[in-house]
Amino acid sequence: MFRRTFWFTAGAAAGVWATTKVNRKLKQLTPESLAAQAANKAIDAGHRLKDFALDVRDGMAQREAELGEALGLEHDPDAELPAQRRVVAVENRKLLAAKRQDNPNSTYENGSYTYNRNEDH
Repeated sequence: MFRRTFWFTAGAAAGVWATTKVNRKLKQLTPESLAAQAANKAIDAGHRLKDFALDVRDGMAQREAELGEALGLEHDPDAELPAQRRVVAVENRKLLAAKRQDNPNSTYENGSYTYNRNEDH
């Protein structure tokens, strides 16, 4: 009689254990749970990427300081910046834009082609 009670109890305990394991696994495979797991992994990956970027930035600054010392360069943050240079390409682009507004149907200006969607039809 004692053996039957033992095996009945052992079987019931195994059934409860297996049922809880299966139910936990099913809850992990619901769409909401999968979405939450994916979001947590994405956040974790973002934190690791941010830490990596900060480490790279620190390493770059350290290496730049080492190279500055080796080359005898000294950087004075309070020093005055050099005068701003004019960029001719930006000024030419502004001139081209102004010409296009005057004549929007032109297809060749100043050595470069412009796109006119009316020509395709």
